[in-house]
Amino acid sequence: MSDGDRIVIVGAGVAGLRAAERLRELGFDGELVIIGDEARKPYHRPSVSKQLVMGTARPSDMTLHAYTDLDARWRLGTRATHLDTAERVVHLPGVEQLWYDGLVIATGVVPRHLPGAMRHDPRVRVLRTVDDALAVRRALAASTRPAVVIGTGLIGCEFAASMRQLGRDVTLVGHARAPLYRFGPAIADSVSRLLAGHRAKLAMKSEIRHWISTKETFGLHLTNNQLVVASCVVLAIGSVPAVDWLRGSGLDISDGVLCEPTLFAEGADDVVVAGDTARWPNLRFDEVPRRVEHWLNAVESARAAAESLLAGRAAATPFTPLPRAWSSLYDVRLQMAGLPALAEDTVQLDRDVTGFVRAGELVGVCTWDRPHAMMRWTAELERRLPAPATTPAPAHAASTAGITRLATV
Repeated sequence: MSDGDRIVIVGAGVAGLRAAERLRELGFDGELVIIGDEARKPYHRPSVSKQLVMGTARPSDMTLHAYTDLDARWRLGTRATHLDTAERVVHLPGVEQLWYDGLVIATGVVPRHLPGAMRHDPRVRVLRTVDDALAVRRALAASTRPAVVIGTGLIGCEFAASMRQLGRDVTLVGHARAPLYRFGPAIADSVSRLLAGHRAKLAMKSEIRHWISTKETFGLHLTNNQLVVASCVVLAIGSVPAVDWLRGSGLDISDGVLCEPTLFAEGADDVVVAGDTARWPNLRFDEVPRRVEHWLNAVESARAAAESLLAGRAAATPFTPLPRAWSSLYDVRLQMAGLPALAEDTVQLDRDVTGFVRAGELVGVCTWDRPHAMMRWTAELERRLPAPATTPAPAHAASTAGITRLATV
């Protein structure tokens, strides 16, 4: 490659970092530019709802370090505003234009907003970034009243556990029957018992009917007619892909960025996508494009996207992982493998081991504090859901000069 070649990575989270690492590992010696909207270098985001919000770790403790010399130009605190795939230009604030030969989109997701929530009040927060965690700590320090978390997924449950470890009263509010109910009733019951055992309060099958704001507290009137008083309210109701800056780019951004099995963006020969933003068909399961929002998938897809970009669209191979994820609540570990969201039913495979079944076939496994069982069932899933034979993607008639140069690495 020539000295003039440039790869731009938009997104300075774990996916952007690991994509940059893989590019250097594979011998890319051109210019590497990493753009991130936060002013911080990549950090361990799962710690936001745990160590950071509890104050047991500092933001600097969470910084992720590269495994190799990136020799990259970092543009932190900079938000990409638009993408022109025809001209191969990323637009930045102040009418700045950054050209590229290859582009990695790794902008991740942003928290979903709750209609009617008083987001203008500093006591109502989302919990995704370091700055979010610090803001929650400030809100907690201003009052000894309980905390409330709206949403009973992983972040909501992790935050509730963090509050109880701090000795703070906390209430979880959710419309589901039980926390983490998407992992099946057996896991949900175990989570409910664990949270209740640590004296976290649950307000399930309910939503916010009215917000009542006073100088010191919030009053939340729920649809079950319960009134919950809080000093701080955390919204943890899911996330949406951070793709607003891609409007008008010609890419399909109806739910993340639509990709081919190789993680090349549909409609762009020199653009790949990694992490939570990528919606691609995992051929291990079927040909339906889906997004996977897990830390390990961000790492693995970033490396695969980098490999595809350097190989070129015609020679790239499909990304077919067996998704895996885990979380911890107190001293209990929750682990998952496969795609439980595809399931039509659940089955109890073993003590504290739930299987997820689609059309009579096992497509996912979740365990409650059974790490050795998880290893066995993950291996079983690998056997039952083998990755298809690796073949190059169909060659495309049109190939740009930039991607031709990238493919020669």
